[in-house]
Amino acid sequence: MRDHNELINVDDPAWPILLQDLAGTDVPVEVLLGDPMAGRASLLQLQVSARSNLGGIVLNCGGLLVDGGWLRIFGSPSEAGLPGLAEVNAMPSTFDPSWRPGAGLVVAHDVLGGVFALNGGNPRESGRPGEPGEIVYFAPDALRWEALGAGHSAWLSWVFSGGLQEFYEGLRWDGWRSEVSVLDGRQGLSFFPPLWSAEARQNLQAASRRAAPMAALLGMSRDSCLHFDGADPGFLGVA
Repeated sequence: MRDHNELINVDDPAWPILLQDLAGTDVPVEVLLGDPMAGRASLLQLQVSARSNLGGIVLNCGGLLVDGGWLRIFGSPSEAGLPGLAEVNAMPSTFDPSWRPGAGLVVAHDVLGGVFALNGGNPRESGRPGEPGEIVYFAPDALRWEALGAGHSAWLSWVFSGGLQEFYEGLRWDGWRSEVSVLDGRQGLSFFPPLWSAEARQNLQAASRRAAPMAALLGMSRDSCLHFDGADPGFLGVA
């Protein structure tokens, strides 16, 4: 087990390079202030160092709001109300060397109730696609996990290069920015008819939308999966 000093005091920390990437992107990204002590505790629990992008984000900020909060990448707890990576993944309150993130580590939620997770060591056993250490996405419009073919660092680069625009094609509507901008870090948007319905697929603009707790959106997705095919998507994060 590595201690705080080994995890934090590294020769080539990722955070300065991430800040350079953010300065050079045209994608709107807000860096939230976080809780340094909570960030240090998360690094220790995860046993990842500040050399990694994951460790750099958790240690140095309260998360990243991409596209005005459409995508929320978790760090340490934020004063802006975004939960920290530790809370989202139900980490123990004090260091527990036996704890593991199970099927995978939830690294981000989107406003639709979509979940980005870093695969654990045995995705097949957990019923998830992709390889160990690959980012997978739980799609609320399809009610299934999808492998994205990238690890955490490559996924971040894709986000900062504008990949979300194509990824969410057909799932954004006229005026989405203004609706997203008034939500807090624990809210998403609930749709009726639901995103997975034929009606929403045919005319998303006509669907009604309202702010809802992210926990409720994740719960509804899980319940829908169980109702339709009996397949449990597993842990989607605490919100």
